Amino acid sequence: MGAAGVGKGAKRRKNYPLSWGAAPEKMKMKKRVLCVYEGQRRLWKDDMMLDADNEVRIPLGGGNGVDGRAWITDLDVLTLRRAEGVLNASEEEKGPWVRDEGELERLMQESFDDIYLDLSKQSGKCRLAESGIGWKTSSATWTLDKTDIISAQWSRAAKGYEVKLIARTAGVVQLDGFRQEDFDTVQKCLKVWYGVEMVNREHALQGWNWGKSEMGRTEFAFSVRNKPAFEIPYTEISNTNLAGKNEVAVEFSLPADGEETGTNGHLGGARSKGRKTGGATDQLTEMRFYIPGTDTRKGKKKDAEEDGEEAEDDGEEEKNAATVFYETLMDKAEIGEVAGDTYATFLDILHLTPRGRFDIDLYEKSFRLRGKTYDYKVPYENAKRFFLLPKPDDMHQLLCIGLDPPLRQGQTRYPFIVMQFKREEEVNIELNMTDEDLKSKYNGKLQSRYEAPIFQVIAKIFHGLTNKKIFQPSSLFISHHGQSGVKCSIKANEGHLYCLDRAFLFVPKPATYISYEHVSSVAMSRVGGAISASRTFDITVTLKNGAGEHQLLNINREEQSPLETLFKAKNIPFRNEMDGDGGMMAAVMNDDPDLASSDEEVVEARGSADEDDESVDEDFQADDESDVAEEFDSDAASSGGGGSDAEMEDAGAGSEGDTAAKVERPKKKAKTGK
Repeated sequence: MGAAGVGKGAKRRKNYPLSWGAAPEKMKMKKRVLCVYEGQRRLWKDDMMLDADNEVRIPLGGGNGVDGRAWITDLDVLTLRRAEGVLNASEEEKGPWVRDEGELERLMQESFDDIYLDLSKQSGKCRLAESGIGWKTSSATWTLDKTDIISAQWSRAAKGYEVKLIARTAGVVQLDGFRQEDFDTVQKCLKVWYGVEMVNREHALQGWNWGKSEMGRTEFAFSVRNKPAFEIPYTEISNTNLAGKNEVAVEFSLPADGEETGTNGHLGGARSKGRKTGGATDQLTEMRFYIPGTDTRKGKKKDAEEDGEEAEDDGEEEKNAATVFYETLMDKAEIGEVAGDTYATFLDILHLTPRGRFDIDLYEKSFRLRGKTYDYKVPYENAKRFFLLPKPDDMHQLLCIGLDPPLRQGQTRYPFIVMQFKREEEVNIELNMTDEDLKSKYNGKLQSRYEAPIFQVIAKIFHGLTNKKIFQPSSLFISHHGQSGVKCSIKANEGHLYCLDRAFLFVPKPATYISYEHVSSVAMSRVGGAISASRTFDITVTLKNGAGEHQLLNINREEQSPLETLFKAKNIPFRNEMDGDGGMMAAVMNDDPDLASSDEEVVEARGSADEDDESVDEDFQADDESDVAEEFDSDAASSGGGGSDAEMEDAGAGSEGDTAAKVERPKKKAKTGK
């Protein structure tokens, strides 16, 4: 008994099933069935072909009395090629019956346990089926359609062996935790079902820190001797900057929350920025590359079409290799130019945090800060809160944006962007947006044209683009001087405390947000000598559940009564730890005109003369506090010309260090005298 349609001179018709024991034209196919190759069970649809890889299907039914049922067998390929052996096989050799389509569909897939998706903390089950790839845990599911898969790689990884998939829309997908013996199974499934060849790729293990950079479609690879030492998906890169003439700094994305890798409809998908590295306990935040030399590129030019001349070489153009690397990475990671039109641009806006002057470009889904040294791209979804705060000098207005995840320069994180504007500075701007977009996308929350003070215009545009409320100081608090803010300091950093409807906010540095609902109690105390203590007091805000405390120092004594009124209105427990003797001494000091001080004089003296000169700003002391994580201090090490962002970072940085040096000098002299 031979295989119908297979013989000398016979031609097998495309998409026609191979059968044994009956002619194809007499056979009524009712079910899909199993094929076996290399001793392993595989199920294929009945329209697949017998090819060079010995992939065989055996459709059964109709004339053989099976009545549409399919069966599974463990017979090897050679036995399957003998029709008599197949049709006369025993029930034990044939294996279990496949009763329905659901059971058959379940059998037509490969499952692998303990697989980790994109560095996820929790393992799940990975399934390869004809329609695509799936990964499932007890709480969520992630899927990838087979049409989205471009290529695949197999390599050694942290938890075993990894299958890396390059997808059209999903980017880089990493499935870690396979066993070495799974290679053949995965390779066959990818080839037969998806038409993708899986390449076995070895990594460089020499440990060298020099090599060659390769900018691929979806990731950046660092190769040593033509083997990748490591790869970085572009989705994990948040920013890149030229840290020096031949040095490029690459910053990695931080997750907005502490949750692990996302799945479909759960955390925005596993492709969200920072989802992969955010799943690890320790996270690499920055990497720097030293790229010496120049890169020579050839340009071409074309003469006018009417001349009909061919393209000519425009000569070789030499460019700094680090600059070429930086520009290429900016383009690949979509850090620089943002897709879509720019709705509005505001030039040379003073930022107190992070320090510098930046141009602001507003897009549909994000905004960009362009400085002389640093560039930032901030999605609107990362902007959690907006605050519009009047500065107590009656000259300036602050616009604060709370971010999660925060901006970062090196190891310094900025959870707030603080902009400063002159109140009297006006702007006339027309949005680059059609009337139809204004109505359909933003429901009339944006105007086509604005002519008003610049701080109001920017705040209104942010409100329209993000659909988020702009918070302002509470009407329940007015300071002794009729202002919304109270001058104080956190450690050595001077700023202003604003009382909002639901929280305290200290700006500009370190910007600190304290929600009223998280406050356990407030203590007012006086610390220091008699003279200084009589004029000021401190506030200690204790948080609930042992979450710590915040100290606000050197608050003018005249602000005690307005603050107590606010505490009562907001039902915040407070206690006054200032003794009565101190109050009597304060009264004596007030009677002495030589000891009395005027807070108005301090405000007038401080002013904001730095508004026109970005290198000087007394309101911002970029000191080098040891507690970087708490203080969010600037730590810029780069240097530049006059007026650069680096100078903005270093403005006033030496004040505290100089004071410390003066204190130590007498000790040094005493030692020398000995």
